[in-house]
Amino acid sequence: MINLPVEFENRMKKMLGGEYSDFIKALEDEKRVGIRVNTLKTDVGSFTQAFPFELKKVKWCKTGFEASGDEKYGREALHDAGAFYMQEPSAMAVVSAIESVKEIKGIKVLDLCAAPGGKSTQLAALMQGEGILVSNEINRERAQILSSNIERMGVSNCVVLNETPDKIADNFEEYFDVIVVDAPCSGEGMFRKDETAITEWSPENVTMCAERQKEILSHAVKALRPGGSLVYSTCTFAPDEDEIQMADFLSEYEDFEITDVPVFEYFEHGHSGWLNKDYPERIRESIRKCARLWPHKIDGEGHFICVLKNISDESPTDAESENEVKKSKKKDKASKRQNGSGIDKKTSELINDFIRQNLTDFEYTKEDLTAVSDYIYLQPKGFDVNCDKLKVVRKGLELGIIKKDRFEPSHSFAMALSKDNVKRSVELDDEEALKYRHGEEIRKDCENGWTLITVKGVSLGWGKAVNGVIKNHYPKGLRIKF
Repeated sequence: MINLPVEFENRMKKMLGGEYSDFIKALEDEKRVGIRVNTLKTDVGSFTQAFPFELKKVKWCKTGFEASGDEKYGREALHDAGAFYMQEPSAMAVVSAIESVKEIKGIKVLDLCAAPGGKSTQLAALMQGEGILVSNEINRERAQILSSNIERMGVSNCVVLNETPDKIADNFEEYFDVIVVDAPCSGEGMFRKDETAITEWSPENVTMCAERQKEILSHAVKALRPGGSLVYSTCTFAPDEDEIQMADFLSEYEDFEITDVPVFEYFEHGHSGWLNKDYPERIRESIRKCARLWPHKIDGEGHFICVLKNISDESPTDAESENEVKKSKKKDKASKRQNGSGIDKKTSELINDFIRQNLTDFEYTKEDLTAVSDYIYLQPKGFDVNCDKLKVVRKGLELGIIKKDRFEPSHSFAMALSKDNVKRSVELDDEEALKYRHGEEIRKDCENGWTLITVKGVSLGWGKAVNGVIKNHYPKGLRIKF
């Protein structure tokens, strides 16, 4: 039986009334395991045919499924190949909400509190390599995990930062078309999934989280352009962090309104009854456009989602237009200084030689290349922000490293490619894929040279074929021991 804090139980009884017993029963059920297909690397039909376990469709996510909780899905070769991401079903609803109201391919998107990367990789799949995705995480260790997941899922248009929200706001003023704030919260919606969330809960922690969320939102507003959308979500039931947080936001920022989201038909509306009477009727009515995901009503954990739009005038005045031109010129200069870092003629020739010898379909411009020591990155096309004063974990797609006058491709590069992009690829069966992930050589008859290794048609990494033997280039840090 789940052991909940008394203060939490008392509050939930008041909130839920007769539904409280169903709520508690749901918390005692087994946790939900979600699997989201990564359409950057495969399609839903191909994945479901290749995946060896039973799946149940998630209603609110086109690429989402619920799976049994007793399998080790992370051991599957398709997991290491980035064909799917293990993501709790309710968490998928945040990006699905954006998808149902806005086309995000080709625009600028910020995931402000992004680790471990579920929402960022879901956003990236919708963007299909077009536009700019900035994924930020304030915790250094979690930022590294985020970066690893961006790599595994084959994301090519993402810059990963390890910064505070205020630094993001200062360096990306009115830059983004969409900002996702999956805010740090008291974690009540994860009680079934994570016992630590229960032991760390307190009324004081709820209050602290609400204040921190308010501060994060104040910075997010500065980074959003007029007409842009701000998506706020938590995994908690506390009104102070949900409805009241949004009511306070609308009171402070009158240029925002809550968007009515079609996908929310699957969920319960926000509760204006949990607001005090001081809020005007327009705000109380707007709060109903938020969504609450209850574990006793859906196959998922607890979540709260609100999509806000900046409705201020998008048409700049003449003076504003002049300022934008000046600002743009400054950005161009900064971008050229940054993007030209270390990419000399010889380096460019080495990269071109590799591409000419090994790839069939890969486009880039030298202006989008940047270097960190000897590592070469391809930044998202059009990325025009100088990040010299920011903590950057990943400047874009890591193409490879310059070693002794030669270019050696990175694992990230392989994960972002498909067999249609390369001159040589080798498909492995399950046994061979296991050996490859162990770090073993693979014996196959194929043309000598860099070879893309695939499993079930999905890229898994590089090998280098030499006279019938494929030398293993799967990163040592990723190799499995089971």
